[in-house]
Amino acid sequence: MREFVLILSGFFWIGQASGWAESLAWTRAHERYQRTDYAGSLQELLASGEQNDALFLLMGQNYFMMAQYKKASEVLEKATALAPANPVSFMWLGRAYGRRAETSGPFTAPGYASKARQMFEKAVALDPANREAVGDLFDYYLEAPGFLGGGANKAAALAAQVAQRDPAEGQYYQARLDERRKEYDSAEQHLRAALKLAPRQVGRVIALAKYLSARGRNKESDALFDQAEQIAPQDPHVIYERASAYVKEGRKAEARRLLERYLQAPVTPNDPPKSEAESLLRKIGA
Repeated sequence: MREFVLILSGFFWIGQASGWAESLAWTRAHERYQRTDYAGSLQELLASGEQNDALFLLMGQNYFMMAQYKKASEVLEKATALAPANPVSFMWLGRAYGRRAETSGPFTAPGYASKARQMFEKAVALDPANREAVGDLFDYYLEAPGFLGGGANKAAALAAQVAQRDPAEGQYYQARLDERRKEYDSAEQHLRAALKLAPRQVGRVIALAKYLSARGRNKESDALFDQAEQIAPQDPHVIYERASAYVKEGRKAEARRLLERYLQAPVTPNDPPKSEAESLLRKIGA
């Protein structure tokens, strides 16, 4: 799994684009955003009456998190126009267009998908070291058909580039490619190699745990989830991913306990939305 660096990268680029001129309204709105109070954050921004790239970016993130993807893309277009060197704004704009593609009809979806790819490619061109942007572009290449600019060959080429900068992440991407090709033994080997290269990155542990769980190797998976909890005690992401694995394994009582624990935990925008945990609870009849 990709480790999340969005907060730091976003804060850096706001400073570069705006000269660290964040206002009191932006500061209050950002604090609310970090607490996942997206409606409150948006209210702060709209009430301020200010218009700059930093506010438009944060506004777009709020709209995105609230599943208002059209509004998100509109304000993120403004953010990229005001700060054309900011990869984070292009990344979020790509995400907004991606969601519009997923939620649109067959006639408009291809256009939005192509725009998503273009925005991800722009973000990566601006900052090849931005792991979130690279990860989004990799996901697009892996999932999208060739006529929309996707394809396994493009994903493989990007994975090779990533491996030069981050060998562990490169191994993870290769595992994703092998899994898509149904080369499961090779995929597992790459996940184990990624974990060996970065044994303290909790995402590496979770990725292998989820992979083994999906193949019915529950004892091995449980041991890895235990390891993840030792690395990051009380990490909401670890709790959610373990609960999700248990749901798929049919371990309803254990899943319910973890999901209820997740719903009580303080989460950030980098964690799965609590609505997804509620959806899993409904799935198991809780």
